[in-house]
Amino acid sequence: MSAPRQLTVDWTIDANIRRAETLPSKVYRDADWFRALGERVLAPSWHYLTESTALVDHGAQVPLTLLPGVLDEPLLLLRDHDELRCLSNVCTHRGKCIVEQPTRSRSLRCGYHGRRFALDGRVLAAPGFDGARGFPTPRDNLAQVAHGQLGPMVFVSLAPEYELDELLAPVVERTAFLPWDALSGATEHVRYEVAANWMLYNDNYLEGFHIPFVHPGLAKALEIGAYRTLLFDRVVLQLGIAKDGETAFELPDEHPDAGQRVAAFYFFLFPATMLNVYPWGVSLNQVAPLSPERTAVRFISFVWNRELVLRGAGASLDTVEQEDEAVVESVALGLRGRIYQRGRYAPQHEQGLHHVHRLLTEMLERPLDDRNPQPSAPRGGLLG
Repeated sequence: MSAPRQLTVDWTIDANIRRAETLPSKVYRDADWFRALGERVLAPSWHYLTESTALVDHGAQVPLTLLPGVLDEPLLLLRDHDELRCLSNVCTHRGKCIVEQPTRSRSLRCGYHGRRFALDGRVLAAPGFDGARGFPTPRDNLAQVAHGQLGPMVFVSLAPEYELDELLAPVVERTAFLPWDALSGATEHVRYEVAANWMLYNDNYLEGFHIPFVHPGLAKALEIGAYRTLLFDRVVLQLGIAKDGETAFELPDEHPDAGQRVAAFYFFLFPATMLNVYPWGVSLNQVAPLSPERTAVRFISFVWNRELVLRGAGASLDTVEQEDEAVVESVALGLRGRIYQRGRYAPQHEQGLHHVHRLLTEMLERPLDDRNPQPSAPRGGLLG
């Protein structure tokens, strides 16, 4: 197998959206760029992992793999008395995965050579290592992985460059009036596979320009002329405004959007998580790259008002998803050709897309370092 070629960012995304061109098509198609995006963009970022509601009792343990097919990091989420911990699930002796099925235990034991760890990752026993010099060291403990929560939603990062609180701040600012504590757990898990690059799925989400053309049902619930996009450091917020008679939030007087009939807060958390906040609850889209031309999208719904589930902008999520997949897969087919290279941004509608493309380009310009960054200390989250 040949080694990946040296990649060079030979394009720019102009800061002025009126002059800027989009990402080149090769970044969506090429296997080496797919790998570079994994290491330079996904590895140092925050990602949704799972919900914490299955981890109530002391010693409860759930093994998970972070972004299979691109990061492939074995992780272990567990409950240590009142504390939720996220550890590497790889034994520090020979690399075996320690916990392979959800279980409950007061310690962790590797089934290969019997090495045992405390729930905080400290090595407790290492059969066969009597007489080993300089053993154990901190590297013999299981690495603690940075994690935090938003309600029951657990987010992790292998080597975070910024705090989870910083990422979630725009979400908290807009939604602190909502009953996050009432989101007791996920009510639905639906997984779709899309025949397209993961960034194309994101691109589609980042603009409401296509709604009248692709989503006739959603267009009936939203006032398209009032649709707005707000930009933050690593978050894009799209405000869906309800038409008269459609379900909307009852916003407090001090809310930034007070006086508007907001049907939905659509939050894009860079680089691959969507939080769709409706009067009935939250729908989370977890975008998981599988290959340059395949993406898994997992939908998890959290409900705080069941009476509103079938009403308003969040009423027909399956239909909207199928419409999105059809158009995204058509774009993927178009990008396989040789003629199209780059497009332009619609200045009034695609500010979010432009913002995220600039972030991606900035991160891709960094050198590709060791693919195994050392996890940092755990960091807390908000509203959890």
